[in-house]
Amino acid sequence: MRKDTIAWTKKDLLGLEYLTKEEIELILDTAKSFKEVLSRPLRKVPALRGKTVANLFYEPSTRTRISFELAAKRLSADVINIEKESSSIKKGETLIDTGRNLEALKIDIIVVRHHSSGAPVMLSRAVNISVVNAGDGWHEHPTQGLLDIFTLREKIGNIDGLKVSIIGDISHSRVARSNIWGLNKLGAKVTICAPEKLIPIEAEKLGVRITNDVDDAIKNADAINVLRMQLERDSVSAFPSRMEYFKQFGITEERLKKAKKNIVVMHPGPINRGVEMSGDVADGANSVILDQVTNGIAVRMAVLYLVAHAKRK
Repeated sequence: MRKDTIAWTKKDLLGLEYLTKEEIELILDTAKSFKEVLSRPLRKVPALRGKTVANLFYEPSTRTRISFELAAKRLSADVINIEKESSSIKKGETLIDTGRNLEALKIDIIVVRHHSSGAPVMLSRAVNISVVNAGDGWHEHPTQGLLDIFTLREKIGNIDGLKVSIIGDISHSRVARSNIWGLNKLGAKVTICAPEKLIPIEAEKLGVRITNDVDDAIKNADAINVLRMQLERDSVSAFPSRMEYFKQFGITEERLKKAKKNIVVMHPGPINRGVEMSGDVADGANSVILDQVTNGIAVRMAVLYLVAHAKRK
């Protein structure tokens, strides 16, 4: 871990919009140190021994919840998983009441995923313990954005000046927003590409280039981050059919022939094969999708460590 860097002072991680370039780099540098831990025979350090992390998920999740759970356990924390269908939440308890009860139980960190944008911010104001946003509505998914940027830095190097195209369901994507905030602050040049109906109305204010032509988005990119079509949020209605979407926006080997030879292909998962990209691209030499999954543990270890040891102002 770099000793010449700034100290972490925030009790929470709520979104990349709220972080400085230096704070993002501190998380990435800390994650690099923790990734080394994951390669050891004994993949565990005592950094959070005696601390308790509660994963509070109001939406279904497999990848993110397991990644946070593993990250906490790799740091030697105790972990409690709370899901909506098996808790007092189903009986009508509010998010604030749940948070305050967890604080009374001496939980140290709440990791929360919620269907409402802004819910983690609201919770963080109601409790004195740390809150980490694991995805809120269409707002942000900061640890996914961080792990995507960490993977780019690992595979390519310096983010400053990097050309990154984010392709797919931008409108419904909290992942897209976190990537845009983080990449812009680190000096990348971001292009977003989607059907007209899946470009958010505030896109022009986000400091990105906008195109509806996927070949244009790919041709000069150093990396592409292909988003999931969020069918549960009715994004499919923005296009005649999944087959038609794949024909016009799907990433295929044929399309990648027009791209840079070493272009990095990313996807936050889960992948709809044959909708967002073909199977041979998902499993191909340019794909770093499984690296993203591994890096997610290191990034979340870094986040949990930093908020737990924050030097509060």
